[in-house]
Amino acid sequence: MKFLILSDIHGSAKSLETALSTFDNKYDSIIICGDYLNHGPRNPLPDGWDTKKTAQILNSLKEKIICVRGNCDSEVDQMMLEFPCLTSYTTIALPLKEKIRRLFIHHGHLYTHEELLSWLPEDSIVISGHTHITNLEKKDNLYYFNPGSISLPKCDDGKTCGIIETDENGRITASLYEISGKMIREMIF
Repeated sequence: MKFLILSDIHGSAKSLETALSTFDNKYDSIIICGDYLNHGPRNPLPDGWDTKKTAQILNSLKEKIICVRGNCDSEVDQMMLEFPCLTSYTTIALPLKEKIRRLFIHHGHLYTHEELLSWLPEDSIVISGHTHITNLEKKDNLYYFNPGSISLPKCDDGKTCGIIETDENGRITASLYEISGKMIREMIF
């Protein structure tokens, strides 16, 4: 199974098109960690900002999208999007060779590390956005993966996205990429 991980699109049709064309359907599903259309009151307008076009692109992929609500998403955004995008979190159970691994997906602004530790099984993978800063680490008994932002980066990695992939041996690999396709770093869980 292969997931393309996007977050913090903020209405940038240009950045969304770049990320999608770079990975050109080389994934089974798209996980989006929120902030689809609105750029937010603290952010500048991103390059290529076009909320109608962004919604059209996302709607054309609705069968592949697994997503959550970001802090900039509202009922008005849901009116534009043809898939449910207003839940605060979702989970995916990955049946692997010897055990099931949990993916916990949220935007990143509601749940603390302590809450996640108390809720999730050991070795769960927490996928979030919100900070616009890439992160790939193990902390306590959880793995954390933040793909950054495809439109408004706040780190030196630039405009980024990610891939999570399982293999036949039961391994999970998380990789961070520039939206142009250059790999930044990866981690095997």
